[in-house]
Amino acid sequence: MLTELEIENLAVISHARIRFTPHFNVFTGETGAGKSILIHGIHAVLGQRVTRDIVRTGCKKAVVTALFTKLEPMVQARLDTLSIAHEDDELLLTREIAADGGSTARINGHTTTVSVLREIGDILINIHGQHDNQILLSPEHHLQILDTFGGDDTLLLAYQETFRMLQKTAKRLNQLVKAEQARTHSRSILQSLANDVDALELESGEEMALEHELDLLQHAEEIALALQNAAEALDSMGSDTSAVSLTNAAGEELTSFSEMRQEFSSLTQRLSTAGIELRDIAADCRILRDQIDLDPRRLEFVQKRLQDIRHLCRKYQCSDGDELVARRAEAYNELEQMHQDTEEIAQMQQKRTLLLEQVSSQAKALSEYRAKTLERFITAVTEELTFLNMPNVVLVGKHTTGKLTIHGMDSLEFLISANRGEEPRPLARIASGGELSRIMLALKCVIADRDGVPTLIFDEIDTGVSGKAAQKIGMKLHEVAQLHQVLCVTHLSQIAVMADQHLMIEKQTESGRTETHVTALDTEGRVREIARIMGGDTPSELMLQSAREELEHWQRQNQEKDDVVS
Repeated sequence: MLTELEIENLAVISHARIRFTPHFNVFTGETGAGKSILIHGIHAVLGQRVTRDIVRTGCKKAVVTALFTKLEPMVQARLDTLSIAHEDDELLLTREIAADGGSTARINGHTTTVSVLREIGDILINIHGQHDNQILLSPEHHLQILDTFGGDDTLLLAYQETFRMLQKTAKRLNQLVKAEQARTHSRSILQSLANDVDALELESGEEMALEHELDLLQHAEEIALALQNAAEALDSMGSDTSAVSLTNAAGEELTSFSEMRQEFSSLTQRLSTAGIELRDIAADCRILRDQIDLDPRRLEFVQKRLQDIRHLCRKYQCSDGDELVARRAEAYNELEQMHQDTEEIAQMQQKRTLLLEQVSSQAKALSEYRAKTLERFITAVTEELTFLNMPNVVLVGKHTTGKLTIHGMDSLEFLISANRGEEPRPLARIASGGELSRIMLALKCVIADRDGVPTLIFDEIDTGVSGKAAQKIGMKLHEVAQLHQVLCVTHLSQIAVMADQHLMIEKQTESGRTETHVTALDTEGRVREIARIMGGDTPSELMLQSAREELEHWQRQNQEKDDVVS
């Protein structure tokens, strides 16, 4: 709950420190005294948007600090998620607004972002004012109100989990189908390339080998003749002029002198070795000559094979046969991926069908639960509105079903007839400000035990009502305050007398400047303020006596209720 609020240099408030009770706190004061500034200050410390003109004139910054204690489990869990310490079950929020437009947020003295402040603020305090009554005028919020009243979100959470899975599956399926459509032409080209290369049975390096072979085949006769001539020149049987014969002859010339000098012996040995080597070379030339393929059919085959390879290279814009082979491997990889994608499309289609059946079934169950909840809701709210001096009210929930959304297949709009005999119509068309205030309060009453936000602020929720209706609003606010801390800005004495704490907002002029002070009233102060509200700035003794009697009457009545409960 909100235990203490401190405000410095915020508009007409120079400094104010306000402590609150855990239950029903009311603010009263003359028009223009600064009640709205107080609400702005709370908005600021909860991380809501503020403007720099809210800073008090002549000051560098405004500072709003809020101390929360006895933190609810829901609040503690969110703080743990955000890694924010909350020792001694306390939380201190601070917001500084600089006159130049800057803003600083702190939690427990540590700097944080305004967005984090806002996230925490949303689970600490709900502020309801004339603007917030607009929620009732927006049918898109009515389903959320009903679900809060229902209290059991098991069906909704299960449905939403399945719905998100369905969305994710549908998105993936859409991506796959689009990719499949884009690759239809590509698939044909890839398959054609793979088939053509497979039909050719082309291997890596084959084209280069064929080119070498073609070069040999085209010069086969010249090469064979050259090899034959070389062999004959080196070693020709019966010829004294062959290289082998001449080498042997040279060796014989030196043999007779080989023992005379080592150099002669070495030369003789070298000539003998050269003769053997020349004979081997001649033999190799003859072997190579015999291996030369002079078959014209082989030449024709190689030429045709190269022609086919180069044709495919041109067809698929490849530089050579090796690139064709590489492209074939890539094509098969891509075709395999396409095949897998096709299988995944089938799987996703099947999964989508199953999820659609499941989510439709869950939506139906959720809708049936909501229909039953709506009956209880209408009964409960109608009872509250009847108590709040709207005895002829007819509240109807226009519950329809349609397409599936994250919220289910339901649409809901509250229709109301405030007068007997009139057809129920949308709230925006017939509800006055006072009626909207009472409807909002009735809703808060029926969901009070299900709403986890510990502190509720009602900003002039009594606008447009008076008399007995105002008294009953006060009783309901006091009732809600047994489950939540309630802060209420009011201008009605019927509500003010029921508060556990009465705070007066008063504007004064000090040293030529306007100052707003917030004062917790004692019993006599409450009597005077309630009398002022009832009869004006200078209440008579009779009015003071009446105010005292009203206050004592409510305190006595409230004490009797407490005694009965205990």
